[in-house]
Amino acid sequence: MSDKLESLLAPLVEDLGYEFVGIEYQSNPKNRLIRLYIDRPEVGIGIDDCERVSREVSALLDVEDPVSGQYTLEVSSPGIERPLFTGAQFAQFVGEMAKVMLAAPVEGRRKFKGVIVSADDDEVILEVDGERHTLVVADIQRANLAPDVDALLAEKRH
Repeated sequence: MSDKLESLLAPLVEDLGYEFVGIEYQSNPKNRLIRLYIDRPEVGIGIDDCERVSREVSALLDVEDPVSGQYTLEVSSPGIERPLFTGAQFAQFVGEMAKVMLAAPVEGRRKFKGVIVSADDDEVILEVDGERHTLVVADIQRANLAPDVDALLAEKRH
């Protein structure tokens, strides 16, 4: 369903002048959720941007009706712990710390937190505690940047 929603919504978001970062779809029968992440790299995202995209996306979803029943639509900036959906997004943040949750265990584990060494469309290499792990992008359930918030706050104070 996420792929279907992405192919429907990404062109609209980009036509509105925003970067389509990604989409999360949670299909709980009582409360379906579509969470859409947008960005404007040099400027950032404000409430007005989220409202604008939300109005346009809602109108398109009403016409196309890809999700049966009721759902909640959230439009958000990626924030400091930016979600990562594609190999290209990982590649954009080489050298940064990331947390990755795999759909199934690799090397006996599903959770990895380390520095992004390299990435392409198919694989991401993370360095975790001095060891390199090659993770298949298609096997990633969820991933996001994991900046050292304390260090960032310390930098702001100086």
